[in-house]
Amino acid sequence: MNNNTITVNNIQISIVQTNATDYICISDIAKAKEGNSSIDDIIKNWLRNKNTLEFLGTWEILYNSNFKPVEFDGFKKQAGLPTFTLSVSEYIRKNKRHRNIF
Repeated sequence: MNNNTITVNNIQISIVQTNATDYICISDIAKAKEGNSSIDDIIKNWLRNKNTLEFLGTWEILYNSNFKPVEFDGFKKQAGLPTFTLSVSEYIRKNKRHRNIF
């Protein structure tokens, strides 16, 4: 596993390489938007976006043999609603994601 960083708009963004695949740290990206919001809130808002969830669902189908499409459909139905919230830990727990992702 290799760890590197890139600088984007004066923000250091971590990149971890595992098995020749790069993973970019979304927490570092959220720091660029932090302002009055916490990093956790920025990521939660990103996760509740319907387009984000559709992208993640496609990724899961392609790369996660433990993916639970029925659980995921519940997220997709609620995506974009003002009452819908989703944390990274809840997403991981309900979708039984691989350890090295996210």
